[in-house]
Amino acid sequence: MNAGVDMFTKILDFNVFNEDKESLMNYVEGLDKVNIISGNPEVLFNGLNNSMLHKSFNDKYSLIIPDGVGTVIASKLIKEPVKEKIAGIDVVREVLIKADKEGRSVYFLGATEEVVLKCVKNIKEDYPNLKIAGYHNGFFDLNNCEDIIGSIKESRPWAILVAMGSPRQEIFIEKIKNITDTKIYMGVGGVFDIFAGNLKRAPKWMISLGLEWMYRVIKEPFRIKRLIAIPKFLLIVLNNRNAGKK
Repeated sequence: MNAGVDMFTKILDFNVFNEDKESLMNYVEGLDKVNIISGNPEVLFNGLNNSMLHKSFNDKYSLIIPDGVGTVIASKLIKEPVKEKIAGIDVVREVLIKADKEGRSVYFLGATEEVVLKCVKNIKEDYPNLKIAGYHNGFFDLNNCEDIIGSIKESRPWAILVAMGSPRQEIFIEKIKNITDTKIYMGVGGVFDIFAGNLKRAPKWMISLGLEWMYRVIKEPFRIKRLIAIPKFLLIVLNNRNAGKK
């Protein structure tokens, strides 16, 4: 993503947006096409270890946001702190608000059939002027999904939200972003479960203390295995910082 250096903090190989959410949305407004990447430690760790994602995260369309307390800590370790954590779900809400205000279309891809149906139904009720470009569950073969890609091409959504977990969602976005006419691409993890009403977001006090991750682990214990990416990522940041001092 080509932009002013002051708007980004370089964490390892990646430029991470370092302004606030309002500045982010203003910045996105001026772009023709953007892949908003929720840059939590797990996603960035995947980017370090997958050559295709590494290239994707550094291309002209990618915009990495500091979605995760681990990423915020990493920015402080290198003494280039981001202004605030920007949660992916908050960006999704801003995208939906804008789509509703301007009558834009959004494509929803991911989760189970039941979840994506409930998600789309609730979003349509909450954002009545938003147009549903299409939707599909996330259980399909990434190497055999021309029907889904064809549906996205035909509907030409203003935004597409992909809820398939990392790195699967990022791989799919990389597969389609250069062949589809869409402004906003975003991998959104488990966000559809929240909009479907199956999962509540953490209380505000936990969010403000940077403990949303703990709430999610309590509610979804399977996530505890994914926390290992945080210390691994921070250790790489520390080693890289110390190597630079020699």
